[in-house]
Amino acid sequence: MKYIKLGKTDLEISQICLGTMTWGVQNNQEQAFEQMDYALDQGVNFWDTAELYSVPIEKEKYGETERIIGNYFASNKGKREEIILASKMAGKGPEWIRNSRGIIGEDIADAVDNSLKRLNTDYIDLYQLHWPNRGTYGFRNNWTYDPTTQPNKEEINDNILSVLSELDKMVKQGKIKHIGLSNESAWGVSQFIKLAEQNDLPKIASIQNEYSLLYRPFDLDLSETCHHEDVTLLTYSTLAFGLLTGKYQNGQRPAGSRANLKNMLDGRMTENAFKAVDKYLEIAAKHNLDPSQLALAFALQRPYSPSVIIGATKMEQLKINIDAINIELSQDVLDDIDKVYRQYNTAF
Repeated sequence: MKYIKLGKTDLEISQICLGTMTWGVQNNQEQAFEQMDYALDQGVNFWDTAELYSVPIEKEKYGETERIIGNYFASNKGKREEIILASKMAGKGPEWIRNSRGIIGEDIADAVDNSLKRLNTDYIDLYQLHWPNRGTYGFRNNWTYDPTTQPNKEEINDNILSVLSELDKMVKQGKIKHIGLSNESAWGVSQFIKLAEQNDLPKIASIQNEYSLLYRPFDLDLSETCHHEDVTLLTYSTLAFGLLTGKYQNGQRPAGSRANLKNMLDGRMTENAFKAVDKYLEIAAKHNLDPSQLALAFALQRPYSPSVIIGATKMEQLKINIDAINIELSQDVLDDIDKVYRQYNTAF
C-alpha cells in the first residue's frame, strides 16, 4: 500500500480508501465485515462513511452503514486504533434528517454525537460536510448549476463561520480530529479556509468530490486551490458507478448491480458516456490492463496525489480495485487516455 499525508495534518492515509455506502443494502453485515478484514490486511487504513448511508437513500436505512462499522469495532477489539475513520454530516435533503435544515451550527453537536454512537467510537478522525447548503454542481447538477440563485455572500459566510465554530468545539472536546468538505467548489473551499484563518478555527484538510475518466472538473480551479492550500482530494465514483468497468455496455444490466437500483445511475448512462467507455475499454485491452484498474490507476497518478475511494459489492472486485495501487500507467497509456478525454470530455 502507498500512503499520503492528509492535508496539513499528521495523519498518513492509505491512497486507497475503503468506501462503504453499499453496506446495509447491497451488502449485508457479514459481507461488510469480510471487506473490512481484507482491506485492513492489505494496508487500507482509511475508511469513509456517512450518516446518510446506506445508498440508495431510504429512511429505514439511515445510519445503517455507520452501525455496521460500529458492530465491527465492537466485535474486533483494538481494530479501531488501526483505522483512520471518516464520516459525513448530510446537507439539505430528506425531511427525516433534521427536518432538512441542512448543515447549521446548532445541529453539529447532535450530528457528531449520533454518528459516534452508531460507530461505537469516541472520535472520528475526519468529519466532513457532505454538500453545501447553497447547492452544488456535484451529483450531475453541472448542467443546471446557477450560483446567482444562492444566498448573498454575507449569509453564506455567517453560516460557514457558525459551522466552523461548532466544529472547533468538537475538535477541542476530542470528538473529531480534523474536518473536510465534500461536493464543494473552489470558491467554497477558499471561503472556509479564509474564515478559519481569520478566526483561528480548524482548517479544511480534504475535499471529497467526484472524479473519474468521465468526470474531471477538479483538474481546473479546484486542483489549483487545493494545491496551494494543502487540501487533499478524496475521489469518489472513480469508476463512474461501474460504467468504466464495461459491465453496462450494449444495454447490459447485471443482476444486483447499481443500474437496477432506484436513482443510482440517473443521468450517467448517456450515449456519449458509453462511447467514451468503449474507447477506454479499447485502451485497457490494448495495454493488457483490467478496465477498473486502468480507471483507478489514472486517478491515483494525478499530480495532486489523491486518496481514491473504492467500493465493491463482491470480494473479487474489491481485490481488483485494491490491487490498482500497484499499477503504474505508462506514458503511452496516458497519451491514449488524453486523446479520448479531448474527444469525450463532456461524457455526463
